[in-house]
Amino acid sequence: MAKVLYITAHPLDDTQSYSMAAGKAFIETYKEVNPTHEIVHIDLFKENIPQIDDDVLSGWGKLQSGKGFEELSSEEKAKVGRLSELCEQFISADKYVFVTPMWNFSFPPVMKAYIDAVAVAGKTFKYTEQGPVGLLTDKKALHIQARGGFYSEGPAAEMEMGHRYLGAVMQFFGVPSFEGLFVEGHAAMPDKAQEIKENAIARAKDLAHTF
Repeated sequence: MAKVLYITAHPLDDTQSYSMAAGKAFIETYKEVNPTHEIVHIDLFKENIPQIDDDVLSGWGKLQSGKGFEELSSEEKAKVGRLSELCEQFISADKYVFVTPMWNFSFPPVMKAYIDAVAVAGKTFKYTEQGPVGLLTDKKALHIQARGGFYSEGPAAEMEMGHRYLGAVMQFFGVPSFEGLFVEGHAAMPDKAQEIKENAIARAKDLAHTF
């Protein structure tokens, strides 16, 4: 039985968000195709995702110096402990589905905070004499992203940094399979927005059969 993390980074739901609509179509179809698989939804706008701040750095520093977890302050314990929970959950999964909008050529900042939480040396990657090596070599990932304009090709493709960033991180973690499903052009062509949305939902359902 596979474990899938369905990781959404959007404050709106599927009735208002193109990426969430495609994501919902994908995950519901995936459940139908794989009824025995475990699906865990992580709504980054509702979950506690600590940022790496002075408490976290201080707490990590104490642990690295040999102090026990019980010697951390209450703030350090809460944040360091939560970051550890998120990383262990990420490692335990077999597949990742990221759902984000494009915001200012990237994604909502909470997604970066989440990636920071799971990018841990010795857990998702390790350092060697030959350089860093990814440790998640038996996983696969998908990124569903809505873009109001067109960024799949041409000069605009170089401005898109959200999908490219996730791809770089997945490669760094050693994840061998990373796919993208893009919903784009609905803001540039509002008269075709519904058609674009319906096509994306259809593609999402098709992809759910092979992911």
